[in-house]
Amino acid sequence: MKNSKLLIVLSFFTIYIVWGSTYLFNKIAVTYLPAFFMASIRFLVAGVLIMIIAKFMKLNLRISKKQLINCCISGFFFLVYGNGVFVWALKYLDSGFAALLASTQPLFVLILLRLIDRKPMQKQSIIGVGLGLVGMYLLVSQQSITTSEGSLLGIFMILTCVLSWSYGGVFVSKADLPKNFFITTGYQMLFAGLLLLIMSFSFNETMISPLEWPQKVQLSMVVLVVFGSIIAFTAFNYLLKEVSTEKVSTSAYVNPIVAMLLGWYFLDEVLTTQSIVASMVLLSGVYFITSRKRIAKVKVNQSVKP
Repeated sequence: MKNSKLLIVLSFFTIYIVWGSTYLFNKIAVTYLPAFFMASIRFLVAGVLIMIIAKFMKLNLRISKKQLINCCISGFFFLVYGNGVFVWALKYLDSGFAALLASTQPLFVLILLRLIDRKPMQKQSIIGVGLGLVGMYLLVSQQSITTSEGSLLGIFMILTCVLSWSYGGVFVSKADLPKNFFITTGYQMLFAGLLLLIMSFSFNETMISPLEWPQKVQLSMVVLVVFGSIIAFTAFNYLLKEVSTEKVSTSAYVNPIVAMLLGWYFLDEVLTTQSIVASMVLLSGVYFITSRKRIAKVKVNQSVKP
């Protein structure tokens, strides 16, 4: 019993801190490595490691053609566009600021469910959407941010990435996928890694040997592959079986706080008063939205993080 409680505490620590820190490590890596090349290496290595672990655990790796196609489609929405383009946009924005934009994902999910499934919004959801929109406006209307080179493009692209993640969650909630989520993630990462590698070649990105990477970039990639893509996902999957979805979903408004503090401390990113106020309003809206049980099914499938 004590071991179980300890494991739950460690798992929450993992999804809070590790997933919150991925914005920092992505920012460090993309300042030296081309974005699509970096993302392709991360997901290819993580995908291969997942398959090796799954084989060692004697899990069934065989899937149907339809399941493979759905893994590729969801892998595109989550990892190729949702993450690959997100990392590219980090070249123009601070990691903490980008994390706050990413926290609007539950808002996008709610709107998509309204458009696709015609599900009516209840009072609590409407309050959440309203707060989310106000918080987003306060966040992106800061003159110090919008006047910097490439910032508007970065903001626009990250919001399209959030939309991609959100639609991916809606798609996965209805798609025929392998029963074992670990296997699904492995196939998603392998497909995404290959497609991102093709994109890297298409954009003539420079291929840099890992032996030539600065030490901090090597460390960042290890953290992203091992902790961000494998360990944190396993902790998330474990928590979904042990505690309520509402408790697990608290990572949606803890991760941005962690990302902002880490970016401020390690990368000297500016924390303006307006950003702090915007984050409080925005994350309050996220809280109202994620507390709705009717989107729990979609949230369970939205395990992909930057």
